[in-house]
Amino acid sequence: MSMQDASLNTQVSHLYQAQSQWLHGWLRPRVNCRHLAADLVQDVFIRVLTAADAAAKLSAVREPKGYLAAIARRLMIDRLRRAHLEKAWLQVMAEQPEALQMPPEQHLALLETLYELDAMLAALGEPVRQAFLLSQVEGMPYKHIATTLGISEMSVRRYITKAAEHCMLYSLSHGL
Repeated sequence: MSMQDASLNTQVSHLYQAQSQWLHGWLRPRVNCRHLAADLVQDVFIRVLTAADAAAKLSAVREPKGYLAAIARRLMIDRLRRAHLEKAWLQVMAEQPEALQMPPEQHLALLETLYELDAMLAALGEPVRQAFLLSQVEGMPYKHIATTLGISEMSVRRYITKAAEHCMLYSLSHGL
């Protein structure tokens, strides 16, 4: 273990000791489950520990509670998004005739792909994501997307271009 790693581990350990109970108390009423709150506390500190330039980020933190709460909010949003996605997927699968049902392994692989796709699209920002989904999933022409979203057709073109570029870069960086 390098000196930097040891220093980071010490910093995170001190932060955990000082703030984990507070964070658990902050999370518990928001998620309405003490077990989920405990899981999220652990996930927050894993994010802190594994962040790019973790030591520098941690050293720059002036308000630890705000920093930890921001990470926790993002994790809660991610979990909520995953739960909604899983619920929609399970509903679609339940509506399929038995002859079209897939083996559990394939079902799980597709669900994981949906999670990854959802996370990739979430990075686009809401207006870009909406325009992209209306175009690619709904097959809407740009003019209708512009009307639906209350933006110009030129903005739709920029959004779709940005989304396509994002998808291409994502696939290249993940070897897809």
